[in-house]
Amino acid sequence: MKTYAYCRVSSIDQCEDRQLDAVAKLKIPQQQIYVDKQSGKNFARPAWQALVKRLQPGDLLYIKSIDRLGRNYEEIQNQWRILTKEKGVDIAVIDMPILDTRKGRDLMGTLISDIVLQILSFVAHNERDTIRKRQAEGIAAAKARGMRFGRPTKKPPENFGDAVRLWEKGKISYSEALSRTGLKHTTFYCRLKEYRSEKNKK
Repeated sequence: MKTYAYCRVSSIDQCEDRQLDAVAKLKIPQQQIYVDKQSGKNFARPAWQALVKRLQPGDLLYIKSIDRLGRNYEEIQNQWRILTKEKGVDIAVIDMPILDTRKGRDLMGTLISDIVLQILSFVAHNERDTIRKRQAEGIAAAKARGMRFGRPTKKPPENFGDAVRLWEKGKISYSEALSRTGLKHTTFYCRLKEYRSEKNKK
């Protein structure tokens, strides 16, 4: 039997130290600790997939909390079933000792664990929906104030208008227009759309 740990944060700029500190107390070998920096919306995560392939019957997996496992209610339930029922792996949730499949294997213990798992899975899922809603509201409010998102728009070169007029009159080829402006195909057409729109306004 081997003991493993799984940690997850939602993005690369978030820190997993709090989870790793909790795992460190369990004396789990470094090569048996898996970390993903990815959303919990599903389980298509590289470290998680590698961990599942490595787990064998009788192994024990620690996670800090259910929301670190994932934030999709149905996916959490499904992954829990695959590990515990199909692969024969035990799972222990550090922050919720009642969710330890090594304990309470009788009917009552199983029932209580299942209820707690469903409740925490629901909470994790609901928190994700709340976070997404707040992000959407924040972005909408920022856009209403005139804030722009994404990469700044690249301004066309000074000779863009001249190159476009020559191209449209058939005096230079499209390739030559790209060469003169120094723009790539996609950028050229984006700027062309803006250029024509400005001309129509005048």
